[in-house]
Amino acid sequence: MELLKVSAKSNPNLVAGAVAGILREDKEVELQAIGAGSVNQAVKAIAVARAFLADDEISIACVPCFTEVSVGEDKRTAIKFAVVRVALT
Repeated sequence: MELLKVSAKSNPNLVAGAVAGILREDKEVELQAIGAGSVNQAVKAIAVARAFLADDEISIACVPCFTEVSVGEDKRTAIKFAVVRVALT
């Protein structure tokens, strides 16, 4: 599974393009965000990626969860968004 780290300064359209590219290859992707600003950019990116993939008739699902990451010597709580393709029925 590919991991993309999203910051508050990340461009949602660029992140969405990366997410869409990974999902088009039938892979799964996780977005990791620490802080409100980066979570906001990650959610925007997922919404934009959904629109990008709609033209290819690819539907996605997102499952958010908490994870703990090391930043230097500190432990921080991050939000991890698992984004996967889902079958259209």
